[in-house]
Amino acid sequence: MSKVKLTKNELRIQEKQKLQLERYLPTLQLKKALLQSEVFEAKAEMSQYEQEYQSAYSCVSEYSPLLSETISVDPLKIGKVQHIHRRMENIAGIEVPYLDRVEFEPFDYFLVDTPPWLDSLVIGIRRLVEMRIKVKVALEKKQLLEEELRQVSIRVNLFEKILIPRCIANIKKIKVFLGDQFLSTIGQMKIVKKKLSGENPKCVSM
Repeated sequence: MSKVKLTKNELRIQEKQKLQLERYLPTLQLKKALLQSEVFEAKAEMSQYEQEYQSAYSCVSEYSPLLSETISVDPLKIGKVQHIHRRMENIAGIEVPYLDRVEFEPFDYFLVDTPPWLDSLVIGIRRLVEMRIKVKVALEKKQLLEEELRQVSIRVNLFEKILIPRCIANIKKIKVFLGDQFLSTIGQMKIVKKKLSGENPKCVSM
């Protein structure tokens, strides 16, 4: 940290800087509070998706014994994704992802050649894949919000604990110095005045 200059000009600089920091701090604090709320919601959202994914996984697992049967359909093609439709939205100045929908590749089969449970399996597998993608997008969103919150928290702490207190200390230091300098100047002026009036402040009348 550079040594502060003990001058009137530096005093004005420090006072202006302190005013700017104090004006901007509430904006940062508001952004921090908003991000904390968004992170909380993102965590809850991700937890919900993870539970739904586990539920979908359990449903699909029940079909495992049936898949050992010889069928005319390749189960791996059921959940093949063609396109993931997602968008970015701005939250507290940061772009975060949202999932709109998952588009699967066309999958056709003949009811006559397939067992009756295949329809439920198709729905279950696609639900499982969709939930896995939702969890992934929710994780990305949460991580972006958490990182932004971390950066904003650092800036808030920097303002509150370092920059503003430093300005206050510098202003106080400069004012004390200038005050002492002013008193010293006044004292010197009094001595000069006495000398000019013919008085010798060192002489003692008998």
